[in-house]
Amino acid sequence: MAHIDLGVDETLLPGITGLLTYRPETAGPLNQLAEVLLRGPNSLSRGERELIAAHVSGLNECGFCHNSHAAFAAAQLDEGMDLVTQACTNPATAPISPKLRALLAIATAVQSSGRKVTEDLVASARAEGATDVEIHDTVLIAAAFCMYNRYVDGLGTLAPTDPAAYETSATHIVTHGYATAPSPDHTNV
Repeated sequence: MAHIDLGVDETLLPGITGLLTYRPETAGPLNQLAEVLLRGPNSLSRGERELIAAHVSGLNECGFCHNSHAAFAAAQLDEGMDLVTQACTNPATAPISPKLRALLAIATAVQSSGRKVTEDLVASARAEGATDVEIHDTVLIAAAFCMYNRYVDGLGTLAPTDPAAYETSATHIVTHGYATAPSPDHTNV
């Protein structure tokens, strides 16, 4: 049960979805940011960007966001949830590209403190082929998900325990994106 009365059935609108319904005037910009960062044109795939979001959310121990974005990443990566789990658990040994591994190291630093993103981390990402836009967007995805995670957990929202709830949301997000209004059947961000 959320810390405040959201005026919705949280079992139908869990996590951030109930929050977005509660304050539609902030929902638009938050969903648009997620749409641009996770689905907009980019040399990183949508699945890779969702993986960054899932990784940061896992580090922040935000169950709703981690499970949501892990499902969204798995739905868009050929290797599915097994890869997502490995990459979120231990990026150093996960079967991912060296570039993605270096970008996850940057995301990990951002999650702890933006000041922990060092010239060495950036140089390592560049050495693996990361572009300045990819480095920029990795930092912004990680920073944004620290905000989203704190929003969801700071208001004590419900996080479903059934993985099927997140898989249903993944189908919706992959097809329609984040800019669509939240509904009782689908979660956003």
